[in-house]
Amino acid sequence: MKVVSWNINGIRTFRGGIKKALDSLDADIICVQETKVTRDLLDERTAIVDGYNSYFSFSRGRSGYSGVATYCKDVATPFAAEEGLTGLLTNHEGAVGCYGDQSEFSSEELQLLDNEGRAVITQHKITCQDKEQTVTVINVYCPRADPEKPERKQFKLQFYKLLQSRAESILKDGSHVIVLGDVNTSHRQIDHCDPSDIDDFGENPGRKWLNGFLHSEEEAIEDEPSEESEVTSSNPIHSGKFVDTFRYFHPTRTCAFTCWSTMTGARQTNYGTRIDYIFADCQLAREQFVAVDIRPEVEGSDHCPVWGQLSCSLQPSSKPPPLCTRYLPEFAGKQQKLSRFLVKVDQKSINSEPRDALPGSQEEEEKRENLNPSGAGNVSGKKRLLTSDCVAPKGKKTKTVKTSSKPQGSLLSFFKPKLTNVVPSTEAPEKTLSVDQVTSSQNSQEASTTSEDASSFTSSTPENTELFCEGSPQLCTSSTTEENDKKTKHLTLQPAVGHSDAKKGASSVFWKSVLRGPPPPPSCKVHGEPCVLRTVKKEGPTMGKQFFVCARPQGHASNPQARCNFFTWVDKGK
Repeated sequence: MKVVSWNINGIRTFRGGIKKALDSLDADIICVQETKVTRDLLDERTAIVDGYNSYFSFSRGRSGYSGVATYCKDVATPFAAEEGLTGLLTNHEGAVGCYGDQSEFSSEELQLLDNEGRAVITQHKITCQDKEQTVTVINVYCPRADPEKPERKQFKLQFYKLLQSRAESILKDGSHVIVLGDVNTSHRQIDHCDPSDIDDFGENPGRKWLNGFLHSEEEAIEDEPSEESEVTSSNPIHSGKFVDTFRYFHPTRTCAFTCWSTMTGARQTNYGTRIDYIFADCQLAREQFVAVDIRPEVEGSDHCPVWGQLSCSLQPSSKPPPLCTRYLPEFAGKQQKLSRFLVKVDQKSINSEPRDALPGSQEEEEKRENLNPSGAGNVSGKKRLLTSDCVAPKGKKTKTVKTSSKPQGSLLSFFKPKLTNVVPSTEAPEKTLSVDQVTSSQNSQEASTTSEDASSFTSSTPENTELFCEGSPQLCTSSTTEENDKKTKHLTLQPAVGHSDAKKGASSVFWKSVLRGPPPPPSCKVHGEPCVLRTVKKEGPTMGKQFFVCARPQGHASNPQARCNFFTWVDKGK
């Protein structure tokens, strides 16, 4: 059995071929975080992949934000699956259960903690030494503590507490537990590129939570070499029920980072943090895990995958649980699609189909439009008759609608190129003018005009007559004389060049004096290379100001290939 965790920083990472990407990770259970997709934007190609069954959790409040998904190979089909940690999002059979003590949380807090799509839980049958057991995989994307939003720090800690309560409750019920994903906290100094840069590193609330959640390395790791004692001796002994499996196998490996800043190019110098983990309960880690490592060579995101190999084998369920995306109405063939309104459909079959709830991100008007789209009464396949073909009942007055002399064409006719060589015609000049006039007035006038409109238009704007003659020759012949044509051409071909050039020159000098660009980039003092221009985006007195820094990627101060500390503000006065 093999599991993989990867913060993909958007489901578009898989756009080159999601099946190919999943296969390249070579795992039975693949947990991805930060999918940044809501249910209404999830397409079938992403949700249903041949050879896999998938389980998604979506953000309810913001689009393009958060979200996690678990892809299981068909040989690893779970027998239970659930979205979220609280149980509030579960209203189907096949739930995992075991919600623990939630008395510390208010009902509003519980709802908010599951509202951002940060957890998916799957439960699997495994065989360990000819004995059938259960393993529960909790895929999480823990919140980030935004320093500019103090309330998010509390939200992050509440999420940690809820995660621990749920994991320990499932473990107490008799199932093995694996918690994996982006935890958004580097545990120890060895997991950070430059811990000396952080004041009170060990006092961080997230690290304190990890200390209580994880078991002490001294007790969890057997036969630890004596030379490694210096690294772990600074850690206090903890009595948590889970193990950081990477440190179980690699207790002293340095520079083993899983996340790098893309803004500073820090991946080139491996100046990052290790915030992606595979946690497992102590017994499972000791008895079944055989290898854990990271894959920094895999690109496509600001994170890299983490994988773990177990010696136990999986027993697939005969049928995926109800949370599986293939059972969602939009993928199971129950929800009406746009194509249903473009073909002949039996009205009885439409009325018999249940209407599924629309995504919560849609506005009320959109809901009404989707539940009762315009023209719903016409979906039976009967063509709508044109006004010119309708026969009014006797004894009733009807409004006459001005229509084209020809029947309405197909949708494809609007995408055909315009004919340039149009023969002038006096029978229907208004049809040719209608296209040009709609284009020139940005669809502000009626599509059909009279020949009187054409003559008044050309006579009032002689300088534009020649321009319209290219697409509509009849405009020239119907309203201008040979003498007017000569005058028009004279005006068009011989403009007052001197006056306009002088005016443009003065205008150019003026705007260049006002809109001056940034000065040429200076060279940094250490490398002697041109710097790059940056802009302050953080709120404060310097927001919007520009500055120059060394163009090299961010790295440790001891790395000569990394960015030097050159910095200078852009002086707008120069």
